[in-house]
Amino acid sequence: MDENTRLADKINSQLDAFTKIVSKGLSKPKQKFISQMLFGIQLARDIKLSEISRSLDEDIDIIKTENRLSRNLNDKNISEHINHILIREGAHRVERDTVIALDLTSIEKYYARKMDFLAKVWSGVEQDIVTGYWAVEAVAADVYKDWVVPLYAELYSQDADDFKSENDILLGIIRSIHKTTNKKGVFVIDRGGDRKELINPMLLEHRRFVIRFDLKRNILNRFGLNPRPAREWAANSVEYTHAYLVEIDNQGCKEKREVTIGMRRARLTGINEEVFIVAIKGFGKDPLLLVTTVNNNPIMILEMYLTRWKIEESFRFLKQEYNLEDIRVRHYHSLKNTFALLSAVFFFLSVYLGRRLQLGVLLKKICEKAKRFFEIPSFNQYALADGIYRILFGTKWHNPWEKKIALRDTSQQLLGFMRA
Repeated sequence: MDENTRLADKINSQLDAFTKIVSKGLSKPKQKFISQMLFGIQLARDIKLSEISRSLDEDIDIIKTENRLSRNLNDKNISEHINHILIREGAHRVERDTVIALDLTSIEKYYARKMDFLAKVWSGVEQDIVTGYWAVEAVAADVYKDWVVPLYAELYSQDADDFKSENDILLGIIRSIHKTTNKKGVFVIDRGGDRKELINPMLLEHRRFVIRFDLKRNILNRFGLNPRPAREWAANSVEYTHAYLVEIDNQGCKEKREVTIGMRRARLTGINEEVFIVAIKGFGKDPLLLVTTVNNNPIMILEMYLTRWKIEESFRFLKQEYNLEDIRVRHYHSLKNTFALLSAVFFFLSVYLGRRLQLGVLLKKICEKAKRFFEIPSFNQYALADGIYRILFGTKWHNPWEKKIALRDTSQQLLGFMRA
């Protein structure tokens, strides 16, 4: 048995164990379906059902495999089940000051016409309104370490029949994570999270959060009077008492930048309680404002927000490594389930493979198989995905619930029979 075969057996063993966790409680056909999808996505490095079907290489017509996967993928309960499992499995990694970043993005479908509930979304690339879907991902990360833990992933359309509001989706995710983690973690949201429909419920429910504040909004004085533009308030009402050197990633290049930081309490228009506002000068022409309930060192609050920037790489990873925006299923539940299954693959790479020290050697071997010219980056999921693809190439899916029957050495029996 060569090294690749041994590595493939070890990876399949880990994937089998993870599949049983993710699919526990579902029917046997659904368990088999999830196992094939998790295996096929990684081997195909794609989320198109045609590519996944080819990677499974079953002894039947490929169209029959694809039809079966398509039929199972339209089950409305799968995404909810997977998200519940991922939150439960990842909750033990969340401590009091762990960053839980909520990242909103769009999945653009320029040429699609017959996919369910196609909606208008904002394209950051085109800087224009295009057709597609919205997606939100919750990822936990430590401020000072490189690990990330996917906790939740949901695709949605504002034109869907069951859609209430984006605020309802975000608050539902926050409540589910907060309950499962025993109220640990700090929720960090970038632009768009400073709406009163989010902040007021989070204040009422005693959530700890750090949210970027739009400079176009108003800030009140401590008595709730005389609203002032946030830009003016940051320039005239904040004492910048801390100097700090931060390292940021500017389009793949690391650079250091010195910033000055100030922090004070204030009231916001439409917000029921006073909050802390951290103002940072040095990132651009205007100050960066962060609204927070974390009564802590302002430098730590800034680091929490910068950690949220680091987590943005996770969406880029899913789009580049598995062609997320090339998703082609038509039914709405199939779209939601595909995104949740891809999040489960991300969890397997980020958390499950490294959950025990004994797997350290396996991780090293997988990264070696990726054949990278340069050192493995801090976001090593790219190398892991490459390595697993190379190791599993040429292997076939097997049923994790079938017991492996070891071949017995029958030579002595045969000799005995011959002597008789």
